[in-house]
Amino acid sequence: MKSLPNHPFTVAYEGVAPVLKGPLRRSGHGSAVLGRVTLGANAELGPFAVLRGDGHVIHVGDEFHLGSHSTVHIAHAIYGTTIGHRVSVGVNAVVHACTVGDDCVIQDQALVLDGAVVGSGSVVARGSVVFSRAVLPAGHWCEGVPAVPMRALEATELAALHQQTRASASAAANAPAATRLARPRPGAPGFIAATVTGAGEARMGADSSLWFGCVLEAATHGVMIEAGANVQDNSIMRSTQRAVVVGPRCTVGHNVLLHDCTIGARVLVGMGSVVAPGTVVQDDVLLAAGSTTNQGQVLESGWLWGGRPARPIRRLDERKLQLIKVSAAVYCEYAKEFTHTQQLALDLDGAADAAALST
Repeated sequence: MKSLPNHPFTVAYEGVAPVLKGPLRRSGHGSAVLGRVTLGANAELGPFAVLRGDGHVIHVGDEFHLGSHSTVHIAHAIYGTTIGHRVSVGVNAVVHACTVGDDCVIQDQALVLDGAVVGSGSVVARGSVVFSRAVLPAGHWCEGVPAVPMRALEATELAALHQQTRASASAAANAPAATRLARPRPGAPGFIAATVTGAGEARMGADSSLWFGCVLEAATHGVMIEAGANVQDNSIMRSTQRAVVVGPRCTVGHNVLLHDCTIGARVLVGMGSVVAPGTVVQDDVLLAAGSTTNQGQVLESGWLWGGRPARPIRRLDERKLQLIKVSAAVYCEYAKEFTHTQQLALDLDGAADAAALST
């Protein structure tokens, strides 16, 4: 995709196109604004930043900054995402199906999960996880897994943290762009989003999907995404010693790192997790958001695992098993819709770029 300055890749979802309420200050290579998104004026989007409003809506205020390979998404038909004015989000962060007040800072690699509320003027520290439905007060430094308020913030410190987060994200934006992954042949199984990059073959099963901003580091061994599985936005699949395999009807959440590992059938790998080399995730496992595994670890079937490093927390009940099945099924439906609308957008984007570059 030949993105022109201040021109993110945009795709409608079920006939609803993104609404940009004013000019963008900057839009990095590979950034994407998709579906039911309303984005305020003077936004800055880093390379491969993703805002995706498909199963619900996203509303973002003015002066928004979203760092490179960061993701804003929703929870299908349950929670939308609302972000206030003058919010700064760092690099490789996830803001998911939650409410973030005005003037907040979400630092690099932080996660804000479904139903959470971050009060205005608060900071979520680097690598922290705001658990589902947590409520953080206004004007505080919040840190940890789970993130909790640690101390009140002065206005001068908050302003400096905004500046620091935006400067760090801008530095990352100057890194060389990754090589774009070739599109699959027409009629080939699976959906590959237009801003997937990297090296190596993605072998896709029927109804599988690989989403916006994902990176393949798999030049020698490739990756396998089996039937009905999905790897969500801004995740990295790194195959250095063996192929990464994602089993049938799995969901790999946003901003996950899969490194030389094997994921069994009907697994949900939570957002922001790091799955270390040699890890084997057996069938019917839920790995909680923000977790890590040890090299060579085996995650036994039928358990919720979580932590840094991951440990078994409790047996999966029928409700959790059904959640995994529903998540995979929802992404099959998303992929069907985007397969068609993405191609239309690529055709239009290519024509517009060619016309602008010729003037």
